[in-house]
Amino acid sequence: MSKTAHKFFITILVFIVLVTFIALIYNGISYYRTSIEDRFYHPDNNILKPSGTLGHGFGIVGSFLIVAGVGIYMARKRYRFLSRIGILKHWLEFHIFLCTLGPILVLFHTAYKFGGLVAISFWSMVAVFFSGIVGRFIYLQIPHTIEGQELSLNDIRAQKTDIAGVLKSSHNLDEESYNIITESIKKKVELYQSNAMLRYLKKYFDDRRIIHLVKSVLRKHNTPRKEMMQIIYLVNDDIKLNRKIERLATMQSLFKYWHVVHSPFALVMLIIMVIHIGVTIAFGYRWIF
Repeated sequence: MSKTAHKFFITILVFIVLVTFIALIYNGISYYRTSIEDRFYHPDNNILKPSGTLGHGFGIVGSFLIVAGVGIYMARKRYRFLSRIGILKHWLEFHIFLCTLGPILVLFHTAYKFGGLVAISFWSMVAVFFSGIVGRFIYLQIPHTIEGQELSLNDIRAQKTDIAGVLKSSHNLDEESYNIITESIKKKVELYQSNAMLRYLKKYFDDRRIIHLVKSVLRKHNTPRKEMMQIIYLVNDDIKLNRKIERLATMQSLFKYWHVVHSPFALVMLIIMVIHIGVTIAFGYRWIF
């Protein structure tokens, strides 16, 4: 999938979620704003109540989307033959889409009425949803290949450019500029390696200072603009790779702890959802079937 096609794909998924949420709010806001006691007299009660035509349907479709979202992503990670179909990153994005749209429909299925055993499933779903947002943030901080596989420390180090060698072979820098730039990069590498727990804010300003120093040196010696931009790009790229190296272990550790929170809530949600569906069927509730 090309970058343009991928952006279009993500745009369509976001559009579906937003339009669905806005449409459900717009069409049912009068009913949902009515007190629980007075809803029986509302003209939309038979449609939007949890056992109503639409309300019940929201629950069925929403539950199906959640189960499908969890199932297809787990299958993609577990079964090798599926690894040939698309890249893991796109499967994750579709998993997030289904597990965002599903809970929205389940929310409207409840008609904002929470109670009993089902409330545990609902709040577990909420916990899964928000922990998923946190997990997505952590996941993005871990370097991955284009196929979505995590990069090891050696993989990232292999991407580093020998800036000193490039400057010497491809750029006509004077001795002073060359020494200042290479020394600033060396110091930055040492800083990251020996102070892995430095705050991100301090690192950010340290990085900005290095870029400012490089620009000042190059301007002082009247380096051509095109060549200056190439050198700054190299330095920026090196800084980004240093950041990846520094945060790799921390983010991988956080991701492991995240699974400890995310997975149990998801399991509780699914178990109680199955119980809820079983009880509903046992009591004779049928949708449009």
